[in-house]
Parts: sequence; structure tokens; C-alpha cells
Amino acid sequence: MEGRRVSRKPRRNPLYMLFMSLLALTVVLLVTVFVLNMKLRSARRDLADAQTKIEQLRSWIAESKRMVFFGGAGVSTESGIPDFRSVDGLYHQQFAYPPETMLSHSFYETHPAEFFDFYRTKMIALNAKPNRCHTKLAELERAGKLDVVVTQNIDGLHQMAGSQRVFELHGSVHRNICQSCGAIYSAEWICSREHEDAAGVPVCPACGGRIKPDVVLYEEPLDEHVLTGAVAAIAAADALIVGGTSLVVYPAAGLTRYFTGDTLAICNLAPTDQDANADLLRVTLHRGLLQGNSSYARSSDCRCPPPAFPLRRYNRRR
Repeated sequence: MEGRRVSRKPRRNPLYMLFMSLLALTVVLLVTVFVLNMKLRSARRDLADAQTKIEQLRSWIAESKRMVFFGGAGVSTESGIPDFRSVDGLYHQQFAYPPETMLSHSFYETHPAEFFDFYRTKMIALNAKPNRCHTKLAELERAGKLDVVVTQNIDGLHQMAGSQRVFELHGSVHRNICQSCGAIYSAEWICSREHEDAAGVPVCPACGGRIKPDVVLYEEPLDEHVLTGAVAAIAAADALIVGGTSLVVYPAAGLTRYFTGDTLAICNLAPTDQDANADLLRVTLHRGLLQGNSSYARSSDCRCPPPAFPLRRYNRRR
């Protein structure tokens, strides 16, 4: 009986196998180097583009005669105050109630204890200090380069940095008003918890009335005088810098539409609905304001008189 033939696979040359392995490794290294080189070139272009934008912003600041700054929560993040809508923002944290609910007028009326607990722990930041952006804006105002700061923030850091003409669209945690007698109490007083009822709600030591923060809550209108002053300042500006705001909170966000000046710069990490109207986008706010000459000649002609109207009539119920 004829035996079966056993087919054997030819043995590959070890040198050939080594060559093919080295060839594959070389291809991988070349591709990696190519990809890294492309990323490096892209990063260099982005850096050059960012530097160009910063230089352009600085040039506009130097040339402007009536500049207005419109800011939001992103201005104060470097001071340790979280914003609202970023990944780590207040609206992405878990609470017993949604933050929008707890910051509403109806919640203040129906759940005062829960409201003030949230207000003390999440809205008041007594240890926060002005960052370089706040101090630079104050310096520009003293030099006569900046007419007005319009802010959506309630932390009072612009005034702490030295800014004099500030329109606080949403009020301030540093004013807490008795709804009966109109007495005004500080944020430190609120946090000291010296005068509270059994539920932990602060009460006026003078008359026993209920305290309300001078902060615009959801379901409440903006203060008419503050709104009128901010609109007038923006409408008269020749340059408007928008910084640290996503421009989604109305009616405050709509104020920028009153701007009819020459240059509009939007300095925000995320896109906004008004990017199409901007002359400059995606400028790093703090670098754009701080790079370059940090001193300006003080103007002898002050174009920033204090408002001729009271910002709020504190003896009025809201």
C-alpha cells in the first residue's frame, strides 16, 4: 500500500522575518512622526492665531474712546467662583432641587429655609478675591479707557477691584434687604447667622421683617434703572468686549444687540448665538487684557460720572 505524502510548509528565512518586522516598525514610526508633526504645526498655527487675536484686542483697547465691558460668570472663575453651565458648573451638580428652581422667586417664598441654605453655601463666596481681569478692568477705567462694566455676576468683585461705574444686572449678594423697613445687611451678616428664626431664615434685628437678597431671581424682572443705564452705555460705546458669558440668559444677553459701535470682541470658550456679529472671537480673556503694557496714562477728562439715579429704592417691596 502506497504511503501518503505529507506536505510540509516551507520554513521562512529568519532574516526575512526580521526584515519584515523592522519594516513594519519603521512604517509605524514614520506615521507616528508624521501625525505628531501635523499636530505640532496645527498647535503652532493656533498659537500664532491666538497671539494675533490678542494683539488685535490690545490695539482696539488702546484706540477706543468709549469702551464697555460686558461680563459673565467666566470672569470670576479664576477667583475660585464656579460658573453655571460648564462641565463642573453649578447646573451640573446634584441637589435636592434643580438650581433653577432654588433660585426662583416662588421657591424663595415657599421654601425660605432651603433657599437660604443654598444661597449661603453656593451663591456667597466671602473668601473670593478679585483676579487679574477685575483689576485690569479697574485700571482701564481709572485711565479713562473703559467707561462702564456691565456684569451679570453678583459677587461684587469688580467693585472690590476698584471699578466705580458698574451696572450689576442681577444684583449683588452684598446687599440683603429687609422687606419691611428697608434696612440693608451684608453678605457677612447673612453668613454669620446671628438673627434667624427657628427654620434658619434670617430676620431683620430692627423690625423682625423678612430679609431678601438684592439678587434678581428667576421670575423677577431686572431693575429698571440698572437696565436703562446699561443699555445707554452699550449703545454709546465705540468698542464692546464680551467676556466669560455664553449669552444665553435673557434679557441680559440681549443687551449686546444695542451695540452699534465699531468693534465687538467676544471672549468666551464656547460658541455663542452672537458670534456672527463679532469682529473677533475666541480670545483668551485674561491674556487679552493683561498682555502688553500694563500701565496707561491717567486721563484728566473723566468720562465716567456716577449714575444720576439711585440703583435701587431699597424701601420698596419686590
